[in-house]
Amino acid sequence: MFDNKNKPKGLKRIMLASLNSYRAIEWLFHNESAFKQELLLLVVAIPLTFRFDISVAQQVILIVAILFIMFTEILNTAIEAVVDRIGLDIHPLSGLAKDLGSAAVLLSIFIASGIWFAILL
Repeated sequence: MFDNKNKPKGLKRIMLASLNSYRAIEWLFHNESAFKQELLLLVVAIPLTFRFDISVAQQVILIVAILFIMFTEILNTAIEAVVDRIGLDIHPLSGLAKDLGSAAVLLSIFIASGIWFAILL
């Protein structure tokens, strides 16, 4: 049973949450090729934004657009993990959940691409 009264609070909670997040990102890096590709895209995009004659705000928007793809990929991977935890048997709803997560990633790529085109053109 969940005990709400003994949950860590304050800085301890922040530290534990940060460690959990770090562990998750490390797992993504080692196990999700799409996340590695998106991380590479981010590493290339950040210095690339300095080569364009754009404002700092526009640079930030371009970088956030790539981070949005990564954010969506993380949620997609979480959906896949939960579905696989429930069971590996083939079920239409399991497939739908995974397809919807994948569609969210695709939509985030379209959004990021649109942002890059709008700012750079």
